[in-house]
Amino acid sequence: MATLLVSGRRERIPPFPHHKDYVLRCRKFFFFRSPLEFLLIRRAIALREFFRGIRHGFVIPRELLLDPTSACNLRCHGCWAADYQAGSQLSFEKLDDILSQAEALGIPDCLMSGGEPLLRKADILQLCRRHRRMTFGLFTNGTLVDEALADEMVRLGNLNLFLSIEGWREETDARRGEGVYDRVLAAMDLLRSRNIGFAFSICYHAKNYETVCSDAYLDFLREKGCWFGWMFQYIPVGRDADLSLCCTPEQRDHVRRRVQDYVRRHGMVIIDFWNNGHLATGCVGAGSGFVHINARGDVEPCAFCHYSDSNLHEKTLAEALRSPFFRRFRRAQPFSGNPLRSCPIMDHPQVLSSLVAASGAASTHLDRPESPEELACKTGPLAEAWAPQAEAIYAGLSERERQNFQGMVSRMGVKNRLSDRGDP
Repeated sequence: MATLLVSGRRERIPPFPHHKDYVLRCRKFFFFRSPLEFLLIRRAIALREFFRGIRHGFVIPRELLLDPTSACNLRCHGCWAADYQAGSQLSFEKLDDILSQAEALGIPDCLMSGGEPLLRKADILQLCRRHRRMTFGLFTNGTLVDEALADEMVRLGNLNLFLSIEGWREETDARRGEGVYDRVLAAMDLLRSRNIGFAFSICYHAKNYETVCSDAYLDFLREKGCWFGWMFQYIPVGRDADLSLCCTPEQRDHVRRRVQDYVRRHGMVIIDFWNNGHLATGCVGAGSGFVHINARGDVEPCAFCHYSDSNLHEKTLAEALRSPFFRRFRRAQPFSGNPLRSCPIMDHPQVLSSLVAASGAASTHLDRPESPEELACKTGPLAEAWAPQAEAIYAGLSERERQNFQGMVSRMGVKNRLSDRGDP
C-alpha cells in the first residue's frame, strides 16, 4: 500500500477511489520532477486520458467541478455566489446523470462547490454511494458538518471535505460572519477524530495574505489535522467585487515565496493555483484538466470564468466539451510562455474577451450579467502590474524547472491538437 508523509507521520493510503488517494495524486500532479514522472501518475492516467481524448475527438478532463446548488447559508463579503440566479440547483436526477456521463468518459474525480454544497447533504451522500468508482470532494464553509456526516464519510471512503477558512478568528469572521471561525475549527476536530484526510481552502487577499502563509498559521492548520490545502487568489468576479481585496504584485509574490518555502521544509501539499501554474502546465481549464458546471447546468472553463455556450439541460457533457468556446479556449492555452502568467482572467483578460466574442459564449450571471470587457476593466490593471514581477520570477527559475514546464506545455499542446478534431 502507498504511503504519504503527513505532519511528520507516515500515513497509509488506500487505493483509488479513496479520498486519501486523491491527496497522494494531488501531490504527484503538482510536484512532479520530470515529464516522465508526470505521465506515470496513477498507473499512467495522463496517457490513458490522451488516448481516450483521441478516441472521443475532444480533450477529457480529470476533474469535474460541480455546483449542486447556488444557495448558501452564509453571505461572505466579496463572494460571487449571490450573483447567480437565486435558488438555482440541479436536481438529484440531473446530478446523477452528469456523473454517469463523466464516468463513461473516464473522469475519475468530482469536486463540488456552490453555494454551499452541504445544503444538499443527503443527495450528495446518495451520489457517493451510487458512483463508487469516483472520488468526491466538497469545498464547504464547514458550518454544516456534524457527527452523522463524519461517520458516513468513514463508511463511504470516497468523500472528502475542503474547509474554507480565512485566517485567525478576526480575519475569518470579518468575511464570513461572527462565529464561523469556531464552527470551522469544530468541524476540523470532528474530521480529525475520524482520521479523515481533509483539507483547508483559503482565499488570500490584501487583508489576510500575511497571516495565511505564515509559519504560525500553517503549523496551526497541520496541528488541527489538515492533510493538504488549497489556496486561491481573490478574483474580482461580479459587479459588486471588492477591488480593495485584490493583491498587489508584492503581496502575491509574498504568498508564493512563503508557501513554496513551507512546502519545501515540511513536505505538505499546498496548491496555490496562480503561483503553482508552472508546476501544473499553466491553465488547465475548459477540459484540459478540469471543467466547471454551475447550478443551472452551464458548462464553464473553470469556477472563476463565468462564460458558457453550453448547458447540460440542452446538451450532453461530451457535446459541451467539444463546444466552439471550449475548443477555442483550449487552442489558446497556455496563454503565455511564462507559466506565472497563464490565467486568461487575471493575466490576459483581452484574450478572454476575444474568445467569448468569437464563440458566441455569454455571461452565466443571469441576474447580473458581467461582460468580459467589464471584468477586464478590473483585472487588466492587475495583469499589467503583475507582468514585470512574473517575468523576473520566471527568469530566476532553474534551467531544469523551465525545461520541465516547456516540455509539459508542449505535450499539453500536442494532446489538445490531437484530441480536438473539427472546427472550433
